[in-house]
Amino acid sequence: MHRRDFLASIAAAGAASLAACRSQPPALPPGELLGTALDIGHRLREQALPAASETRKVPVLIVGAGVAGLAAGWKLAQAGFADFLLVELEGEAGGNSRAGRNIVSAYPWGAHYLPLPTRESTAVRELLAELGVLQGDARAARPVYDERHLCATPQERLYLDGRWQEGLLPLTGVGAGERAQYRRFADIIAAFAQRRDAAGRPAFALPMALSSRDADLVRLDRVSMRDWLLAQGFDSPQLHWYVNHACRDDYGTASAAVSAWAGIHYFASRSGEAENAASDTVLTAPEGNAWLTSGMLRSIETRVGQRLLTGALAFRVEGGEGGTGSGPLAVDLWLPGERRTLRVLAEQLIWAAPLFLVPWVFRGHTRLKDAARRYSYAPWLIANLTLSQLPAERSGAPLAWDNVLHRGSGLGYVVATHQQMRLRQGATVLTWYRSLDELAPAIARAALRETPREAWAEQILAELEKPHADIRHVTSRLDVFRNAHAMVRPLPGLISSDARALFAADGERLRFAHADVSGFSLFEEAQYRGILAAERTLRRLRVRFVSSLA
Repeated sequence: MHRRDFLASIAAAGAASLAACRSQPPALPPGELLGTALDIGHRLREQALPAASETRKVPVLIVGAGVAGLAAGWKLAQAGFADFLLVELEGEAGGNSRAGRNIVSAYPWGAHYLPLPTRESTAVRELLAELGVLQGDARAARPVYDERHLCATPQERLYLDGRWQEGLLPLTGVGAGERAQYRRFADIIAAFAQRRDAAGRPAFALPMALSSRDADLVRLDRVSMRDWLLAQGFDSPQLHWYVNHACRDDYGTASAAVSAWAGIHYFASRSGEAENAASDTVLTAPEGNAWLTSGMLRSIETRVGQRLLTGALAFRVEGGEGGTGSGPLAVDLWLPGERRTLRVLAEQLIWAAPLFLVPWVFRGHTRLKDAARRYSYAPWLIANLTLSQLPAERSGAPLAWDNVLHRGSGLGYVVATHQQMRLRQGATVLTWYRSLDELAPAIARAALRETPREAWAEQILAELEKPHADIRHVTSRLDVFRNAHAMVRPLPGLISSDARALFAADGERLRFAHADVSGFSLFEEAQYRGILAAERTLRRLRVRFVSSLA
């Protein structure tokens, strides 16, 4: 689809919705059009920024205060190392796990849940234990979790043929043949989940670096998830819809474009269990995953004090291996609030920002720039709708935490107040998600830039009117958030590529710590990469300290 056709479809959807109303609908609710720091980020293309007015020296600089950067700082602080600076382009830390808040509730602007951590996800369990959510032995096969963070039931439902059903796998109108395919698909995934290689590694692990490297598994990265399903004899339209929804939901990309390795990883790697919850339960909070990132930031500040500098655009990196020298790396930061440039000379640099920035920022480092260009990113649109009361319901399963519309343009919505609904019902916030996977990423990014909030709001309300006839009447505010490079797309070949391996390597002064290094965007992957980079950095610093004494 071309950008012009896409914009026309948004206008047409709004016009059709208005024509279908028997009475004059209420005016669109007020709200804002928000997003990542687009204007500041685009200064990278211009490079018209002043020379540094100040130079500072730090042993360790971390660029990017999303999950990975915060995890790196958290690990350094845990180790008692305080001499680092953490810088972030946005006005607050958190990356894709940031949140908002109003008088009704906190709500997410991105990631909104965490699966029960597997036994391999030791750092996730350690963090949850520190935050008091995992109770008792963090190494237990089935830990106990704080009930306040275990997603309350019902967890998910699907709107299909005018009725809500429990769960997301379509059941209405599905015959015996398709149900047999459901069971066979589940059996194949179970076999992958139970498989171990000769070294005892899981076929698909979280974090992915701990996965088996058996040749037949690696070959799965060469084909798409859709083609793999077809090769296994799966032709059920509803099974394909379900798998496609999962790929869009986690990777922002349709199953026809997602690597089969990544697609199977989604289903086969989530083997975490709990003593007091079913294995498919997720951990969540009204603010989404912001409770995890804010917890790491609090831990850093408690241990070593304030180390975060926000509103700082890293626009030039010079030096280091592959650069223009072997000494400290020079990182230039534009501080728009002060309208000046700060140069930081870093003995060690942890780049925890997205990799698509590397060609724009790094001087020299030709191999890294070429590798970064192998990456493709999915744009996302997120809206938070503040409701004066719960919306009217169609028949079927009751309101859940995650509510999906079958074949909708969006991925559905989560209910910010779901955890409290057992106690009281009333005003709430719905967080609606859409991956623009029907468009090429560049076209989708242009649509994000050019489409006004009112057009998005009209389309969102028109879609939600199908299950909730009074959604326009109960929505008092509708804010829209654009994320042009929300997550890396795990296209076939990326995960097993030399490009990804280059970023996963340990440099002498430079290492990369974003979830991009894993090839897909999950909290577990970002945290693992941040912690690994911090551990490698500490080893390098110790080696240099010992060498200086020799």
